[in-house]
Amino acid sequence: MAEPIRVCVTGAAGQIGYSLCYMLGSGAVFGPDQPVILQLLDIPPMMTVLQGVCMEISDCAMPCVREVIPTDDPAVAFKDIDAAFLVGAMPRKEGMERKDLLAANVKIFKVQGQALDQHAKKSVRVLVVGNPANTNALICANFAPSIPRENFSAMTRLDQNRAQAQIAQKLSIPVKDVHNVIIWGNHSGTQFPDVKHAMAKINGTDTPVYDAIKDDAFLKGDFITTVQKRGGAVIAARKLSSAMSAAKAACDHMKSIHIVKSRFVNMDLYLEGEYHSFSGLLYPASKSTSHIIFRKWTIVQGLPIDDFAREKMDATAKELCEERDDANEVC
Repeated sequence: MAEPIRVCVTGAAGQIGYSLCYMLGSGAVFGPDQPVILQLLDIPPMMTVLQGVCMEISDCAMPCVREVIPTDDPAVAFKDIDAAFLVGAMPRKEGMERKDLLAANVKIFKVQGQALDQHAKKSVRVLVVGNPANTNALICANFAPSIPRENFSAMTRLDQNRAQAQIAQKLSIPVKDVHNVIIWGNHSGTQFPDVKHAMAKINGTDTPVYDAIKDDAFLKGDFITTVQKRGGAVIAARKLSSAMSAAKAACDHMKSIHIVKSRFVNMDLYLEGEYHSFSGLLYPASKSTSHIIFRKWTIVQGLPIDDFAREKMDATAKELCEERDDANEVC
């Protein structure tokens, strides 16, 4: 086995963290031969619950888990880490607007950015899951100036997975046969799930999704709103926010940086004008010149954007600007 890597999960006693710890320990993210040290952070009132999580990790007897470190101290949780899953945040509840989350959660990610700056490896890859994820990631990066901005990303993979699943169900094909779905913009009700460049494998042949479905009204209507509102639908049904699917998406996100593949994956990043938006369509580079834990991602350039897509992208970019400005006021 290789040398262990240190992975931090914040909010580790919560619902997403509970699922995420198992996936990380099982080898689902970094591979079955890569040992991990789990550095689990939560707030002081949750430490008893976190001890229970640690007991279950031990009872799972997972070969990849070398050590588990539970703590309520960010300095301990972020010490020398290679990867961070920033999950801990106030969850969105039924009837709550995203702006309601800003005042509390932005302060959390300011503190965590400062702790990452002081204690984490400068090569650390930071995935922000806690909502509003895009804005939280921006604040976190702003307060960790010694860590490259490209090492910070916010999770849009859950929306990608939701969109792929909707297309697969519509076509009655396995979800693995749908690829190159794009999610533009914010992880919110303004996001734009775009299948203009998506492909579906039909009878063994890759076919453009628009040609396969042949329903322009659906693809520009119900499909988009279903993906946009899926989180709210889960809350209405469970009375709790998405947990299992969010943990799976976080693992998919980090795995896509760790393992080189040629298909599009979606991550929200700090960009400089690409597609005139604050979020990017990414894919990991096809090769790496050094033996490191994470590969370099590359932004997919030159995709044609029609008027319908531009309108949707401008709307979500406007919302992101408003969230950024609100967050900066709080900070």
